[in-house]
This record gives sequence, C-alpha cells and structure tokens, in this order.
Amino acid sequence: MPETEIWLTRLFNDHLASLGNWFLGLARMAPQPRPWANYITMELLVAAILVVVTLMLRARLSHDRPGKLQHTFELLYEFLNDQARDQVGHHSNRYLAFFGTIFFFILLSNLISLVPGFEAPTMNAAVTLGCAMATFLYYNMVGIQAHGVLKYLAHFAGPLWWLAPLMFPVEIIGHLARPLSLTIRLYGNMYAGEQVTLVFIKVTKLVVPVAFMGLHLFVAVVQAYIFLLLTMMYVGTAVVHEEH
Repeated sequence: MPETEIWLTRLFNDHLASLGNWFLGLARMAPQPRPWANYITMELLVAAILVVVTLMLRARLSHDRPGKLQHTFELLYEFLNDQARDQVGHHSNRYLAFFGTIFFFILLSNLISLVPGFEAPTMNAAVTLGCAMATFLYYNMVGIQAHGVLKYLAHFAGPLWWLAPLMFPVEIIGHLARPLSLTIRLYGNMYAGEQVTLVFIKVTKLVVPVAFMGLHLFVAVVQAYIFLLLTMMYVGTAVVHEEH
C-alpha cells in the first residue's frame, strides 16, 4: 500500500522531482515519477531545524546576559555531559559532539509528529537503521583510535587466551546484533505509538487523543534517551582501556 504524501513531500515531488531522481541516479537506482518519500523530506526538515537553531544559538551566545535559549541549551549540555561522564569516563567530552548530534536528531525526529501535518521520520526503519549504523561505526572507530586495530580486535577474544576461539565469534555476533537492536527498538516504539495515536484521533473526541499524545510525547523522549544511553555505553566499552 503506497504511503500517503504529507504536504511537504507533495511539495518536493511537485517541484523537486528532478533533484530527487538525481540522487537516485547517484545510488544507481531507477528514476521515479515521485522520488521523495515522507521520511526523507522529514529528515531534511529536522536537519534544517537543527541547523537554524544552532545558528540562532551561536548568534545569541553571551557570557554576561544569556537568554532563555542559551539557558535551555546549557541545561541540556550539562545533562549530556553528566551522562557521558558516567558512562564513558573523564575524557567523555571528546565524544560529546556525536552524542549531542544523535540525541537531538532522534529527539526532534520523534517529537515532530506532534505538529499537525508532519510525520516522525523515525517511524521508518530505514531512518532508525541509519542512526544505528552511525552509532555502530562511530564506537568502533573511536575504539580503534584509542587502542589501534590489533589491540582493539584483541579485546574481542576475552581475558583468557584459551577461550579466544569461543569468545571471538560470540563477541562479533553480539556487536553485529547491536545495530539491529537499536533499529528495532526505536522504530517499533515510534511506529506503534504513532499508529495508536492516529487511531484514537479518528475514533474518539479530543480529550482521549490528547491523553495519548501525552503518552506519545513521553515515549518519544524516553526512546531518544535510551538510544543516547546505549550509544554512550557502547563508546564507553570501546575506549574503556584508555581510561585505565
């Protein structure tokens, strides 16, 4: 069943179809009459909002007279910094940029569906898989940077050399399962929450949908936090020997 285009996707397909097919060509995919999907346009919107907010925040930074926006993001920074220090260690600040990026992207992607006419891109498994793969590649990259390739791979063998033939494949399978786990957890919760809210909006009056939207808001924030926490834990275990 083809998806129903939201107004933003319809705008892209009506006026920017050639650009969409150009991107499909780069991926060696056949051109489509309407190449833009809802989750792609919503991802672009989320990214644009984050860039605009960042530029606004940068322009308003003040040591003497910080505004409400600066105060808000200072609190969020302290929260992220404290969580990262707990999970990664004293050198967690070097990874804070990635943690903040993945957290704010997922959080805004989850919450944007509360705005009428928009759809959460994290309702699509391709988006959550992309976030999961970014985390997977990142924590392995920083682990290799911290220890070197051989030493990083050696910790997959476990603490006892004679257990290496058993531990190595188990560890590899466990690490490969992490992106799948992150993908399914975020996608499943956001898709289910969105569908439940839409059903109750159609069949009930205003009060009940508002209650479910509040629940959806709670789930959106919690899922973004869980994704962030797991990302921090994976980075922490990848660089743990460096801390000692």
